[in-house]
Amino acid sequence: MGDTSTLERLRSFCPTVSVGLLPADLMNLGAELTMLEEAGVGVVHVDVMDGCFCPQMTGGPPYVKGLRTPMLKDVHLMVREPLDKLAGYVAAGADMITVHVEAAVHIHRVLQRLGGMEHSAGPERGIVRGLALNPGTPLEWLTPALLDEVDMVSLLAVDPGWSGQRFAPGTLTRVARAKELIAASGRDILLCVDGGITRDNIAEVAAAGVDIVAAGSAVFDSGSAGAASTAANARFVLDAVRGAR
Repeated sequence: MGDTSTLERLRSFCPTVSVGLLPADLMNLGAELTMLEEAGVGVVHVDVMDGCFCPQMTGGPPYVKGLRTPMLKDVHLMVREPLDKLAGYVAAGADMITVHVEAAVHIHRVLQRLGGMEHSAGPERGIVRGLALNPGTPLEWLTPALLDEVDMVSLLAVDPGWSGQRFAPGTLTRVARAKELIAASGRDILLCVDGGITRDNIAEVAAAGVDIVAAGSAVFDSGSAGAASTAANARFVLDAVRGAR
């Protein structure tokens, strides 16, 4: 499934945090990437929104390509009908690509096509395939046919594209059910929770047994003082996740 070098590298980090770059300072992004790497971060999370699947619009393949970093690039596609958009993100150097079950009429075909693509660094690397579900989407969408095509399931704890939302209270119950469905599939699929993560709740989320927590504002806190605080936040969330397991 996918490429073992990329997937095994991701597994070696787990449990871990995929640090969302949306709240980062774009004018100092290179320095902030270096700071995250030095703080021990292994995965950075890129939210791609098209203004159709969700109301906001963010950067596309050129932004992903411009991230010069040895950290894994975790690209979360919140875009409508991603089938013909995958190649651009693969060429841009994405290590992980997550698509939404709600975003495509033929989501199984999207995952199959992604599985047939080669990493920009070579076929031995491979691309980790993720499938995301919004808070209101029934977990029954995690059918054996779809689970056979993924390396990671991502449960959103907020609706994508609206700022200021709180962590959906039913998320941890959904985590428990998703773990049951994954176990029943007989496959070793990673589980991620994305959205609404704060420094106050991240340990509780990690303790529910997830492998990856996607968190941006918990690291890039606009109310804190500069890079030193961001580095401290990064170390804090990593320690919280690792200490909860």
